Amino acid sequence: MKFLFIGGDMRIVSLASMLYKDGHSVACYALDEAPGMEGICCTLSLEDSARDADCIVLPLPVLNIRGGLNAPLSAHFHNIDDVLRRLPRGALICAGKPNETLMSTADEIGLEMVDYFDREELVALNALATAEGAISVLLTHSPITIWDSDILICGFGRIGKMLAERLRALGARVAVSARKPGDFAYIRAMGCEALDTRKLGAELGRFNTIINTIPARILGCERLAQVSPDALIIDLASRPGGVDFEAARAMDLNVLWALGLPADTAPATAGKIIKETLLNILCERQGTV
Repeated sequence: MKFLFIGGDMRIVSLASMLYKDGHSVACYALDEAPGMEGICCTLSLEDSARDADCIVLPLPVLNIRGGLNAPLSAHFHNIDDVLRRLPRGALICAGKPNETLMSTADEIGLEMVDYFDREELVALNALATAEGAISVLLTHSPITIWDSDILICGFGRIGKMLAERLRALGARVAVSARKPGDFAYIRAMGCEALDTRKLGAELGRFNTIINTIPARILGCERLAQVSPDALIIDLASRPGGVDFEAARAMDLNVLWALGLPADTAPATAGKIIKETLLNILCERQGTV
């Protein structure tokens, strides 16, 4: 089976190497500065490599902050519309978190595009790897141990759940904020303190660490003023994030926007998770790999 990888970070590099070692044919485009690609064809001709590809893999996420192809390991800017229009009709295009505009463009061109980040097996395991990555960030940047610290996790989604379990196991006193009564019950059942995200206020000042997982602005100027000046704030939410970073800087608060987890902390594991997801997609469509 032939795979073509277009753009992406070290997760994609690890994934491409795994599939190559498994005996698949692998080619890459827009990965011209990627390390560790021994034996893999990094092509300059997208059309030639894509012509007989069974599966074409776009990065996670597909787009960078400028709206182009997310290709941090390429020396060049790649227009995503131009890339799509150079791909063959009939190939399966697997993309990570494509927006509605991108899906519509693919449909207009006649490409079959699926969002592999929409798969539960990837989302669940990616949340686990992200939680571990967040702990790595915390250990690196906090002046105190996790043990005996007071930590607030904003949000009780997949990442919030996995973070709460692991931080509590490491000896932290963990509080989790949510909105639903059912979530409050589960948080308490886990042995954590339940707080209402809508009512966070003065209690913010008692936490050594605040970790946000909610992709909405919940830590604005008013709430940041309640945070201890010695606290560490880690935002795991995708753009635009959950923290008013300009206000946080003005208050001289210690804030980290940890985007790209687990690509930065565990690219091999992240690549393996994507590999398993892609093979599941192909199996469902073709019956075998």
